[in-house]
Amino acid sequence: MIYIYKYLVLGVVLTTFCACEKELGALPKNDKVEANTILDQGTAQIALNGAYYYFANAVMAKTRWQSHQVAPAELAGYMGYGYGGFGMEWSNKNTNIQSYYWEESYKLINAVNGVVTGVNKLAENKFTGARKKEIIAEARFLRAYGHFKILTFYGEWYKADSPYGVLLRDKLSTISNIAKPRSTVKDSYDFILADLDDAIANGSEEKSGVYATKWAAMALKMRVLMSRGKAADYTMLIGLADEIVAEGPFTLEPKARDIFQKNGLSSSEVILGIKPQAGQELDYNAKSWQYWPGHSVLYVATPMLKDLYNNDPRQAWVIGPKRGTTTVSYFLNKYMVVGGIPTLVSETDYALRLTEVYLLKAEAIVRSGGSLADAKTVVHEVQEKAGITNSVNFIPYNAVEDANTPSDLLMEIYKETVKSLIAEDGMEWMALLRLPFATVKQIKPTIISQQLYILPIPKDVFVYNPLFGDQNPGYIKN
Repeated sequence: MIYIYKYLVLGVVLTTFCACEKELGALPKNDKVEANTILDQGTAQIALNGAYYYFANAVMAKTRWQSHQVAPAELAGYMGYGYGGFGMEWSNKNTNIQSYYWEESYKLINAVNGVVTGVNKLAENKFTGARKKEIIAEARFLRAYGHFKILTFYGEWYKADSPYGVLLRDKLSTISNIAKPRSTVKDSYDFILADLDDAIANGSEEKSGVYATKWAAMALKMRVLMSRGKAADYTMLIGLADEIVAEGPFTLEPKARDIFQKNGLSSSEVILGIKPQAGQELDYNAKSWQYWPGHSVLYVATPMLKDLYNNDPRQAWVIGPKRGTTTVSYFLNKYMVVGGIPTLVSETDYALRLTEVYLLKAEAIVRSGGSLADAKTVVHEVQEKAGITNSVNFIPYNAVEDANTPSDLLMEIYKETVKSLIAEDGMEWMALLRLPFATVKQIKPTIISQQLYILPIPKDVFVYNPLFGDQNPGYIKN
Protein backbone atom coordinates (compact mmCIF):
# COMPACT_ATOMS: atom_id res chain seq x y z
CA MET A 1 0.00 0.00 0.00
CA ILE A 2 1.18 3.47 -0.78
CA TYR A 3 1.78 5.35 2.43
CA ILE A 4 -1.14 7.63 3.14
CA TYR A 5 0.80 10.82 3.64
CA LYS A 6 2.26 10.61 0.15
CA TYR A 7 -1.06 11.33 -1.50
CA LEU A 8 -3.18 13.33 0.87
CA VAL A 9 -3.86 16.00 -1.72
CA LEU A 10 -7.47 17.01 -1.28
CA GLY A 11 -8.75 16.12 -4.72
CA VAL A 12 -7.33 12.60 -4.46
CA VAL A 13 -8.24 11.79 -0.89
CA LEU A 14 -11.88 12.50 -1.42
CA THR A 15 -12.24 9.48 -3.64
CA THR A 16 -13.00 7.83 -0.32
CA PHE A 17 -16.39 9.44 -0.60
CA CYS A 18 -17.65 6.82 -2.99
CA ALA A 19 -18.04 3.08 -2.84
CA CYS A 20 -17.14 3.11 -6.53
CA GLU A 21 -16.42 5.86 -9.05
CA LYS A 22 -19.44 4.95 -11.14
CA GLU A 23 -21.75 6.26 -8.43
CA LEU A 24 -20.22 9.73 -8.04
CA GLY A 25 -18.12 10.16 -11.13
CA ALA A 26 -14.78 11.93 -11.29
CA LEU A 27 -14.27 14.30 -8.38
CA PRO A 28 -13.58 17.98 -9.06
CA LYS A 29 -10.01 19.00 -8.28
CA ASN A 30 -10.47 22.03 -6.09
CA ASP A 31 -10.71 22.92 -2.44
CA LYS A 32 -14.51 22.73 -2.41
CA VAL A 33 -14.68 19.15 -3.53
CA GLU A 34 -16.45 17.89 -0.40
CA ALA A 35 -19.26 20.44 -0.72
CA ASN A 36 -19.68 19.63 -4.40
CA THR A 37 -19.71 15.90 -3.76
CA ILE A 38 -22.08 15.54 -0.79
CA LEU A 39 -25.20 17.32 -1.94
CA ASP A 40 -28.04 15.57 -0.15
CA GLN A 41 -28.95 12.50 1.88
CA GLY A 42 -28.33 10.15 -1.01
CA THR A 43 -24.81 11.31 -1.75
CA ALA A 44 -24.10 11.56 1.98
CA GLN A 45 -25.00 7.87 2.30
CA ILE A 46 -22.73 7.00 -0.61
CA ALA A 47 -19.91 8.88 1.08
CA LEU A 48 -20.57 7.04 4.35
CA ASN A 49 -20.57 3.73 2.48
CA GLY A 50 -17.13 4.68 1.20
CA ALA A 51 -15.97 5.12 4.79
CA TYR A 52 -17.32 1.66 5.66
CA TYR A 53 -15.35 0.35 2.70
CA TYR A 54 -12.21 1.58 4.46
CA PHE A 55 -13.40 0.18 7.78
CA ALA A 56 -13.60 -3.22 6.09
CA ASN A 57 -10.17 -2.57 4.53
CA ALA A 58 -11.68 -3.69 1.23
CA VAL A 59 -9.14 -4.00 -1.56
CA MET A 60 -9.75 -5.46 -5.00
CA ALA A 61 -13.24 -6.76 -4.19
CA LYS A 62 -12.21 -8.45 -0.93
CA THR A 63 -12.39 -7.40 2.70
CA ARG A 64 -8.95 -7.66 4.26
CA TRP A 65 -9.48 -7.88 8.00
CA GLN A 66 -7.20 -10.83 8.55
CA SER A 67 -4.63 -8.58 10.21
CA HIS A 68 -7.25 -7.99 12.94
CA GLN A 69 -7.63 -11.73 13.41
CA VAL A 70 -4.02 -12.85 13.21
CA ALA A 71 -1.49 -10.22 14.29
CA PRO A 72 -2.77 -9.69 17.89
CA ALA A 73 -3.14 -13.45 18.41
CA GLU A 74 0.43 -13.94 17.22
CA LEU A 75 1.71 -11.20 19.51
CA ALA A 76 -0.07 -12.94 22.39
CA GLY A 77 1.49 -16.30 21.46
CA TYR A 78 -1.64 -18.12 20.34
CA MET A 79 -1.11 -18.16 16.58
CA GLY A 80 1.86 -18.42 14.27
CA TYR A 81 2.91 -18.40 10.62
CA GLY A 82 2.72 -21.86 9.13
CA TYR A 83 5.29 -21.53 6.34
CA GLY A 84 9.01 -21.12 6.71
CA GLY A 85 9.18 -23.17 9.86
CA PHE A 86 6.99 -22.88 12.90
CA GLY A 87 8.37 -20.76 15.66
CA MET A 88 8.87 -17.65 13.50
CA GLU A 89 7.32 -15.55 16.21
CA TRP A 90 5.83 -12.20 15.29
CA SER A 91 7.27 -9.61 17.59
CA ASN A 92 6.83 -5.89 17.99
CA LYS A 93 10.00 -5.21 16.04
CA ASN A 94 8.97 -7.28 13.04
CA THR A 95 8.72 -4.78 10.19
CA ASN A 96 5.89 -6.76 8.61
CA ILE A 97 3.41 -5.60 11.24
CA GLN A 98 4.59 -2.11 12.10
CA SER A 99 2.32 -0.30 9.65
CA TYR A 100 -0.68 -2.67 9.62
CA TYR A 101 -3.11 -0.66 11.66
CA TRP A 102 -1.51 2.73 11.10
CA GLU A 103 -2.19 2.90 7.37
CA GLU A 104 -5.56 1.21 7.55
CA SER A 105 -6.82 3.39 10.41
CA TYR A 106 -5.72 6.74 9.03
CA LYS A 107 -7.29 6.03 5.66
CA LEU A 108 -10.52 5.29 7.53
CA ILE A 109 -10.21 8.42 9.67
CA ASN A 110 -9.57 10.65 6.67
CA ALA A 111 -12.55 9.25 4.81
CA VAL A 112 -14.73 9.80 7.87
CA ASN A 113 -13.56 13.38 8.28
CA GLY A 114 -14.59 14.02 4.69
CA VAL A 115 -18.07 12.68 5.45
CA VAL A 116 -18.45 14.74 8.61
CA THR A 117 -17.27 17.91 6.86
CA GLY A 118 -19.61 17.46 3.93
CA VAL A 119 -22.68 16.45 5.93
CA ASN A 120 -22.26 19.24 8.46
CA LYS A 121 -22.46 21.79 5.63
CA LEU A 122 -25.88 20.59 4.52
CA ALA A 123 -29.15 22.01 5.79
CA GLU A 124 -31.44 19.82 7.89
CA ASN A 125 -34.09 19.80 5.15
CA LYS A 126 -31.72 17.80 2.94
CA PHE A 127 -32.37 14.80 5.20
CA THR A 128 -35.39 12.86 6.36
CA GLY A 129 -36.09 12.51 10.06
CA ALA A 130 -32.95 12.13 12.16
CA ARG A 131 -30.82 10.79 9.32
CA LYS A 132 -28.32 13.67 9.32
CA LYS A 133 -27.48 13.09 12.98
CA GLU A 134 -27.36 9.33 12.42
CA ILE A 135 -24.89 9.63 9.53
CA ILE A 136 -22.62 11.85 11.60
CA ALA A 137 -22.99 9.44 14.54
CA GLU A 138 -21.93 6.49 12.38
CA ALA A 139 -19.00 8.46 11.04
CA ARG A 140 -17.87 9.48 14.50
CA PHE A 141 -18.08 5.86 15.65
CA LEU A 142 -15.78 4.87 12.80
CA ARG A 143 -13.40 7.70 13.66
CA ALA A 144 -13.36 6.59 17.29
CA TYR A 145 -12.66 3.03 16.22
CA GLY A 146 -9.75 4.14 14.04
CA HIS A 147 -8.20 6.39 16.66
CA PHE A 148 -8.61 3.76 19.38
CA LYS A 149 -6.97 1.12 17.21
CA ILE A 150 -4.00 3.43 16.74
CA LEU A 151 -3.89 4.29 20.45
CA THR A 152 -3.82 0.64 21.53
CA PHE A 153 -1.10 -0.36 19.06
CA TYR A 154 1.02 2.81 18.83
CA GLY A 155 0.32 4.79 22.02
CA GLU A 156 0.98 4.20 25.69
CA TRP A 157 -2.69 3.58 26.39
CA TYR A 158 -1.81 2.00 29.73
CA LYS A 159 -0.23 5.21 31.12
CA ALA A 160 -2.75 7.95 31.87
CA ASP A 161 -0.10 10.69 32.04
CA SER A 162 1.93 9.63 29.00
CA PRO A 163 2.71 12.12 26.21
CA TYR A 164 2.73 9.22 23.72
CA GLY A 165 -0.85 9.28 22.53
CA VAL A 166 -2.51 9.48 19.12
CA LEU A 167 -1.98 11.82 16.20
CA LEU A 168 -5.58 13.01 16.30
CA ARG A 169 -7.21 13.96 13.00
CA ASP A 170 -10.57 15.74 13.08
CA LYS A 171 -10.33 17.45 9.69
CA LEU A 172 -9.91 16.21 6.17
CA SER A 173 -6.16 16.08 5.54
CA THR A 174 -4.65 18.51 3.07
CA ILE A 175 -1.09 19.55 2.35
CA SER A 176 -1.55 22.50 4.68
CA ASN A 177 -2.50 20.48 7.77
CA ILE A 178 -0.43 17.30 7.44
CA ALA A 179 2.16 18.53 9.92
CA LYS A 180 0.76 18.09 13.40
CA PRO A 181 2.07 16.82 16.76
CA ARG A 182 0.69 13.73 18.44
CA SER A 183 -1.59 14.25 21.43
CA THR A 184 -1.20 12.98 24.97
CA VAL A 185 -2.83 9.75 26.09
CA LYS A 186 -5.34 11.70 28.18
CA ASP A 187 -6.36 13.91 25.27
CA SER A 188 -6.57 10.86 23.03
CA TYR A 189 -8.99 9.12 25.36
CA ASP A 190 -11.05 12.30 25.74
CA PHE A 191 -11.34 12.74 21.98
CA ILE A 192 -12.28 9.10 21.35
CA LEU A 193 -14.89 9.11 24.11
CA ALA A 194 -16.41 12.36 22.84
CA ASP A 195 -16.93 10.75 19.43
CA LEU A 196 -18.48 7.69 21.04
CA ASP A 197 -20.78 9.76 23.24
CA ASP A 198 -22.15 11.47 20.12
CA ALA A 199 -22.58 8.09 18.43
CA ILE A 200 -24.48 6.81 21.47
CA ALA A 201 -26.69 9.88 21.69
CA ASN A 202 -27.57 10.02 18.00
CA GLY A 203 -26.97 6.53 16.61
CA SER A 204 -29.72 4.24 15.37
CA GLU A 205 -31.11 1.70 17.82
CA GLU A 206 -32.01 -0.86 15.16
CA LYS A 207 -30.09 -4.14 14.98
CA SER A 208 -27.89 -4.02 11.94
CA GLY A 209 -24.82 -6.19 12.22
CA VAL A 210 -22.95 -4.25 9.52
CA TYR A 211 -23.58 -0.59 10.39
CA ALA A 212 -22.50 1.32 13.48
CA THR A 213 -25.46 1.74 15.84
CA LYS A 214 -25.94 3.17 19.29
CA TRP A 215 -25.28 -0.32 20.65
CA ALA A 216 -21.99 -0.67 18.77
CA ALA A 217 -20.87 2.68 20.16
CA MET A 218 -21.75 1.55 23.69
CA ALA A 219 -19.83 -1.70 23.25
CA LEU A 220 -16.79 0.09 21.85
CA LYS A 221 -16.96 2.60 24.69
CA MET A 222 -16.74 -0.37 27.07
CA ARG A 223 -13.45 -1.37 25.42
CA VAL A 224 -12.12 2.15 25.71
CA LEU A 225 -13.11 2.50 29.36
CA MET A 226 -11.56 -0.84 30.25
CA SER A 227 -8.28 0.22 28.66
CA ARG A 228 -8.26 3.60 30.41
CA GLY A 229 -9.02 1.82 33.66
CA LYS A 230 -10.06 4.59 36.05
CA ALA A 231 -12.19 3.56 39.02
CA ALA A 232 -15.18 5.47 37.64
CA ASP A 233 -14.66 3.84 34.24
CA TYR A 234 -15.47 0.39 35.62
CA THR A 235 -18.76 1.60 37.10
CA MET A 236 -19.70 3.26 33.82
CA LEU A 237 -18.70 0.14 31.88
CA ILE A 238 -20.93 -2.09 34.00
CA GLY A 239 -23.84 0.28 33.41
CA LEU A 240 -23.29 0.19 29.65
CA ALA A 241 -23.18 -3.61 29.69
CA ASP A 242 -26.42 -3.81 31.67
CA GLU A 243 -28.15 -1.45 29.25
CA ILE A 244 -26.99 -3.38 26.18
CA VAL A 245 -28.15 -6.69 27.66
CA ALA A 246 -31.47 -5.38 29.00
CA GLU A 247 -32.49 -3.03 26.20
CA GLY A 248 -30.47 -3.98 23.15
CA PRO A 249 -31.73 -6.31 20.40
CA PHE A 250 -29.10 -8.98 21.14
CA THR A 251 -28.91 -12.33 22.89
CA LEU A 252 -26.02 -14.73 23.30
CA GLU A 253 -25.90 -17.32 20.53
CA PRO A 254 -27.27 -20.59 22.02
CA LYS A 255 -24.31 -22.51 20.56
CA ALA A 256 -21.14 -20.49 20.22
CA ARG A 257 -19.91 -22.57 17.29
CA ASP A 258 -22.90 -21.54 15.18
CA ILE A 259 -21.74 -17.93 15.04
CA PHE A 260 -18.67 -18.79 12.97
CA GLN A 261 -19.71 -21.89 11.09
CA LYS A 262 -23.43 -21.39 10.47
CA ASN A 263 -25.05 -18.03 11.19
CA GLY A 264 -22.43 -15.35 10.60
CA LEU A 265 -23.84 -11.84 10.64
CA SER A 266 -27.36 -13.16 11.21
CA SER A 267 -26.32 -14.37 14.66
CA SER A 268 -28.36 -12.93 17.50
CA GLU A 269 -25.24 -11.67 19.25
CA VAL A 270 -23.32 -9.90 16.47
CA ILE A 271 -23.27 -6.19 17.26
CA LEU A 272 -20.98 -5.19 14.39
CA GLY A 273 -19.33 -7.32 11.75
CA ILE A 274 -17.68 -7.08 8.36
CA LYS A 275 -19.76 -8.34 5.44
CA PRO A 276 -17.70 -10.02 2.71
CA GLN A 277 -17.65 -8.44 -0.72
CA ALA A 278 -19.83 -10.16 -3.30
CA GLY A 279 -18.18 -13.37 -4.49
CA GLN A 280 -15.01 -13.07 -2.44
CA GLU A 281 -15.47 -16.61 -1.16
CA LEU A 282 -14.80 -17.76 -4.73
CA ASP A 283 -11.40 -16.09 -4.94
CA TYR A 284 -8.44 -18.45 -5.08
CA ASN A 285 -6.80 -16.50 -2.26
CA ALA A 286 -9.94 -16.06 -0.20
CA LYS A 287 -9.16 -15.34 3.43
CA SER A 288 -10.57 -18.69 4.56
CA TRP A 289 -8.00 -20.58 2.51
CA GLN A 290 -5.23 -19.00 4.59
CA TYR A 291 -6.26 -21.21 7.50
CA TRP A 292 -6.53 -24.36 5.38
CA PRO A 293 -4.85 -25.53 3.23
CA GLY A 294 -2.91 -22.25 2.84
CA HIS A 295 -3.06 -21.06 -0.74
CA SER A 296 -0.60 -18.19 -0.35
CA VAL A 297 0.00 -17.95 3.39
CA LEU A 298 -0.95 -20.12 6.33
CA TYR A 299 -1.89 -19.04 9.84
CA VAL A 300 -1.95 -21.73 12.49
CA ALA A 301 -2.78 -22.33 16.14
CA THR A 302 0.11 -22.80 18.53
CA PRO A 303 0.41 -25.56 21.15
CA MET A 304 -0.16 -22.78 23.70
CA LEU A 305 -3.65 -22.18 22.28
CA LYS A 306 -4.43 -25.88 21.99
CA ASP A 307 -3.43 -26.44 25.62
CA LEU A 308 -5.63 -23.54 26.76
CA TYR A 309 -8.63 -25.46 25.43
CA ASN A 310 -7.79 -28.66 27.33
CA ASN A 311 -10.99 -30.08 28.90
CA ASP A 312 -12.98 -27.48 26.96
CA PRO A 313 -15.46 -28.69 24.32
CA ARG A 314 -14.45 -25.82 22.03
CA GLN A 315 -11.12 -27.50 21.40
CA ALA A 316 -12.90 -29.95 19.12
CA TRP A 317 -14.07 -27.26 16.69
CA VAL A 318 -11.58 -24.42 17.16
CA ILE A 319 -8.38 -26.46 17.00
CA GLY A 320 -7.90 -28.64 13.95
CA PRO A 321 -5.53 -31.55 13.40
CA LYS A 322 -1.80 -31.33 13.83
CA ARG A 323 0.02 -30.25 10.70
CA GLY A 324 1.89 -33.34 9.55
CA THR A 325 4.28 -35.29 11.72
CA THR A 326 7.24 -32.91 11.98
CA THR A 327 5.55 -29.62 12.85
CA VAL A 328 4.30 -28.47 16.23
CA SER A 329 1.28 -26.47 15.20
CA TYR A 330 -2.36 -27.04 14.42
CA PHE A 331 -4.87 -25.88 11.85
CA LEU A 332 -7.24 -23.22 13.18
CA ASN A 333 -10.79 -24.43 12.55
CA LYS A 334 -12.72 -21.48 13.94
CA TYR A 335 -13.53 -20.06 10.53
CA MET A 336 -12.44 -22.66 8.03
CA VAL A 337 -12.88 -26.35 8.81
CA VAL A 338 -10.16 -28.58 7.45
CA GLY A 339 -11.60 -30.19 4.35
CA GLY A 340 -14.14 -27.43 3.85
CA ILE A 341 -14.40 -24.69 1.25
CA PRO A 342 -14.80 -20.92 1.75
CA THR A 343 -18.31 -19.56 2.20
CA LEU A 344 -19.74 -16.14 2.91
CA VAL A 345 -19.91 -17.15 6.57
CA SER A 346 -16.28 -18.27 6.71
CA GLU A 347 -15.26 -14.98 5.06
CA THR A 348 -17.16 -12.89 7.63
CA ASP A 349 -15.31 -10.87 10.28
CA TYR A 350 -16.48 -9.77 13.72
CA ALA A 351 -15.71 -6.42 15.33
CA LEU A 352 -18.08 -6.50 18.31
CA ARG A 353 -20.12 -9.32 19.83
CA LEU A 354 -22.30 -9.64 22.91
CA THR A 355 -19.93 -12.21 24.39
CA GLU A 356 -17.31 -9.47 24.74
CA VAL A 357 -19.85 -7.28 26.54
CA TYR A 358 -20.39 -10.02 29.12
CA LEU A 359 -16.70 -10.67 29.66
CA LEU A 360 -15.80 -6.99 29.95
CA LYS A 361 -18.56 -6.62 32.51
CA ALA A 362 -17.21 -9.55 34.54
CA GLU A 363 -13.72 -8.07 34.45
CA ALA A 364 -15.00 -4.63 35.47
CA ILE A 365 -16.88 -6.12 38.43
CA VAL A 366 -13.69 -7.69 39.73
CA ARG A 367 -11.49 -4.66 39.04
CA SER A 368 -13.97 -2.35 40.79
CA GLY A 369 -13.95 -4.46 43.94
CA GLY A 370 -17.39 -5.89 43.29
CA SER A 371 -18.83 -9.29 44.12
CA LEU A 372 -16.74 -12.17 42.82
CA ALA A 373 -19.88 -14.30 42.83
CA ASP A 374 -21.60 -11.83 40.49
CA ALA A 375 -18.62 -11.83 38.15
CA LYS A 376 -18.56 -15.64 38.12
CA THR A 377 -22.24 -15.73 37.19
CA VAL A 378 -21.55 -13.54 34.17
CA VAL A 379 -18.66 -15.75 33.03
CA HIS A 380 -20.77 -18.86 33.46
CA GLU A 381 -23.39 -17.40 31.12
CA VAL A 382 -20.75 -17.27 28.39
CA GLN A 383 -19.42 -20.72 29.25
CA GLU A 384 -22.89 -22.23 29.06
CA LYS A 385 -23.14 -21.25 25.38
CA ALA A 386 -19.91 -23.14 24.80
CA GLY A 387 -21.36 -26.27 26.41
CA ILE A 388 -19.74 -25.77 29.82
CA THR A 389 -21.94 -26.12 32.90
CA ASN A 390 -21.62 -27.41 36.45
CA SER A 391 -22.83 -30.82 35.32
CA VAL A 392 -21.23 -31.11 31.86
CA ASN A 393 -17.59 -30.28 31.04
CA PHE A 394 -17.32 -29.13 34.61
CA ILE A 395 -13.54 -28.71 34.81
CA PRO A 396 -13.52 -25.22 33.18
CA TYR A 397 -16.65 -24.37 35.16
CA ASN A 398 -15.00 -25.34 38.43
CA ALA A 399 -11.87 -23.40 37.54
CA VAL A 400 -13.98 -20.24 37.62
CA GLU A 401 -15.82 -21.31 40.77
CA ASP A 402 -12.56 -22.06 42.58
CA ALA A 403 -11.07 -18.65 41.79
CA ASN A 404 -11.68 -17.02 45.15
CA THR A 405 -9.38 -14.02 44.93
CA PRO A 406 -9.62 -11.09 42.50
CA SER A 407 -6.28 -11.98 40.87
CA ASP A 408 -7.28 -15.62 40.40
CA LEU A 409 -10.65 -14.69 38.91
CA LEU A 410 -9.10 -12.10 36.59
CA MET A 411 -6.88 -14.87 35.28
CA GLU A 412 -9.89 -17.10 34.60
CA ILE A 413 -11.68 -14.21 32.86
CA TYR A 414 -8.56 -13.67 30.76
CA LYS A 415 -8.53 -17.34 29.75
CA GLU A 416 -12.22 -17.21 28.85
CA THR A 417 -11.63 -14.04 26.83
CA VAL A 418 -8.95 -15.77 24.80
CA LYS A 419 -11.05 -18.88 24.23
CA SER A 420 -14.18 -16.92 23.31
CA LEU A 421 -12.65 -14.13 21.22
CA ILE A 422 -9.49 -15.61 19.71
CA ALA A 423 -8.71 -14.36 16.20
CA GLU A 424 -11.45 -11.73 16.00
CA ASP A 425 -10.35 -8.16 16.75
CA GLY A 426 -7.38 -8.30 19.08
CA MET A 427 -9.12 -8.78 22.41
CA GLU A 428 -6.86 -11.68 23.42
CA TRP A 429 -3.87 -9.33 23.16
CA MET A 430 -5.49 -6.45 25.04
CA ALA A 431 -6.77 -8.77 27.78
CA LEU A 432 -3.24 -10.12 28.25
CA LEU A 433 -1.76 -6.65 28.63
CA ARG A 434 -4.31 -5.68 31.28
CA LEU A 435 -2.89 -8.34 33.61
CA PRO A 436 -0.08 -7.41 36.04
CA PHE A 437 3.24 -7.11 34.22
CA ALA A 438 4.73 -10.03 36.15
CA THR A 439 1.87 -12.21 34.93
CA VAL A 440 2.25 -10.99 31.36
CA LYS A 441 5.93 -12.00 31.42
CA GLN A 442 5.00 -15.39 32.81
CA ILE A 443 2.47 -16.05 30.04
CA LYS A 444 4.61 -14.54 27.25
CA PRO A 445 8.27 -14.52 28.38
CA THR A 446 9.44 -12.60 25.31
CA ILE A 447 7.61 -9.49 26.59
CA ILE A 448 10.48 -8.30 28.73
CA SER A 449 9.33 -4.69 29.00
CA GLN A 450 6.09 -2.74 28.85
CA GLN A 451 7.62 -0.92 25.91
CA LEU A 452 6.76 -4.06 23.94
CA TYR A 453 3.05 -3.50 24.59
CA ILE A 454 3.01 -1.21 21.55
CA LEU A 455 4.56 -1.00 18.09
CA PRO A 456 7.01 1.58 16.78
CA ILE A 457 5.67 4.54 14.82
CA PRO A 458 6.27 3.83 11.10
CA LYS A 459 9.41 5.65 9.97
CA ASP A 460 7.72 7.46 7.08
CA VAL A 461 5.65 9.43 9.58
CA PHE A 462 8.70 11.43 10.64
CA VAL A 463 9.50 12.23 7.01
CA TYR A 464 6.07 13.53 6.05
CA ASN A 465 5.12 14.99 9.42
CA PRO A 466 8.13 16.70 11.04
CA LEU A 467 5.96 17.99 13.89
CA PHE A 468 4.87 14.52 15.00
CA GLY A 469 7.28 14.27 17.92
CA ASP A 470 9.34 11.44 19.38
CA GLN A 471 9.42 7.80 18.39
CA ASN A 472 7.83 5.44 20.93
CA PRO A 473 10.12 4.56 23.87
CA GLY A 474 12.48 1.68 23.13
CA TYR A 475 12.45 2.10 19.35
CA ILE A 476 14.77 3.91 16.96
CA LYS A 477 13.36 6.93 15.16
CA ASN A 478 15.39 6.66 11.96
